[in-house]
Amino acid sequence: MVTIDRILVPIDFSSYSKEALQYAVPFARKFKAELILLHVVEPAIYPADFNFGQVGIPSIEDELRSKAVDELNKLADKETKRRARSSIMVRVGKPFIEIITTAKEENIDLIIMATHGHSGIEQILFGSTAERVVRKAHCPVLTVRSREMPEITVSQKKKIKADKGKKK
Repeated sequence: MVTIDRILVPIDFSSYSKEALQYAVPFARKFKAELILLHVVEPAIYPADFNFGQVGIPSIEDELRSKAVDELNKLADKETKRRARSSIMVRVGKPFIEIITTAKEENIDLIIMATHGHSGIEQILFGSTAERVVRKAHCPVLTVRSREMPEITVSQKKKIKADKGKKK
């Protein structure tokens, strides 16, 4: 029999990721599993000048991490209180890498995540975080498509890519 003890829910604070969390709570209750809410802060790297290359700005990352902890605690309290056990984690890095790494390190049994987030046009051109997690995660991934998300057709994707190519 399949046991699900730990469920990872990546949160980028978009309405889509919050909807995925709402979907994850009944799973956690059904399996008596713990929900782990994960937010990934992307590194703040800015070009300094041509002599020194890129420069990281740790103070911005620290501030973003602190704010993420506060917001995750509020979200966990609001969405999971008395309905499911939960904990929070904040990591710094590329979201899909950190999600996959966290899942492995934390012995996650299931990842429940939104199909879309804050990535916008980048997702259409380069593939989504969810797509990369589905392909590379060691455990099953349940993706939640938002009821608000408009359908993007293949021809629309091709047009967007073609338009981007013309701008170069």
